[in-house]
Amino acid sequence: MLSMFPASGVDELVATGGPADREVDVAPRFKPGDMIRARNIHSPTHTRLPRYVRGRVGEVIEACGGYVYPDTNALQQGENPQHMYNVRFTAKELWGPDADPGFVIIISLWEDYIEPAN
Repeated sequence: MLSMFPASGVDELVATGGPADREVDVAPRFKPGDMIRARNIHSPTHTRLPRYVRGRVGEVIEACGGYVYPDTNALQQGENPQHMYNVRFTAKELWGPDADPGFVIIISLWEDYIEPAN
């Protein structure tokens, strides 16, 4: 059984916040310019991987450093810090040939969410 964060601590947590950036012991797998595919995973619990990018190809535009991985942290399975990347997806890639050709979306994705596009 999961223990829940006590309601009495919410006000203090929101007021004080806290950084989520962390050191990661391994080098980043991706660099700006790399083409990636968002993994097509279907987590039965918490994930920050938007369904509309799953299986889609995008370009890494920035390596952001290490951050707490929310999928494990939300389940109290540890912070599991990993590299996060800003990835650009074209509207055509996400929504098909009728999408505005000039529209892009940039999403921050953790390393466990992506794989090489090839």
